[in-house]
Amino acid sequence: MLRVVHFEINADDPERAAKFYQEIFGWKIKKWEGPIDYWLVTTGPEGQPGINGGIMKRMNPQASTYNTVDVPSVDELSKKITEHGGKVVVPKTAVPGVGYVAYCADTEGNVFGIMQEDATAK
Repeated sequence: MLRVVHFEINADDPERAAKFYQEIFGWKIKKWEGPIDYWLVTTGPEGQPGINGGIMKRMNPQASTYNTVDVPSVDELSKKITEHGGKVVVPKTAVPGVGYVAYCADTEGNVFGIMQEDATAK
C-alpha cells in the first residue's frame, strides 16, 4: 500500500503563508536551500503521527493544496494512472538530491503528486 508522505500548500505570497501557519499551528517553516523558492514545513516531532510538507509559489490560479504519495517508480505509476483514466499534468521532474516528482489528476480532476526517492537525482 502506498502512503501520503508530503503535502504542498500553494500560495500567492509564500512568506505571508509561512507566517500564517507558524502563528496559527506553531509549525516550523524554513526556506529550502534548493534551486527553487520552496519553504519546508515541519508540523511536529519525529515519531508523532502526521506528515510534513512545503509551501510554494502558486504557479496555476487553480492550484490549492496537493498531497504527495511515495511511489517506487514515477514512470510506472504515471503509466498506471493514465491507464485508469487519470492524467499526468506535470511530467516527471528531478528534485536535486531528493528524487523525482510528477503531478497527476484523478478521474475527478483532483491533483496529487507522486514522488520517487532518489538522492542521486539531478
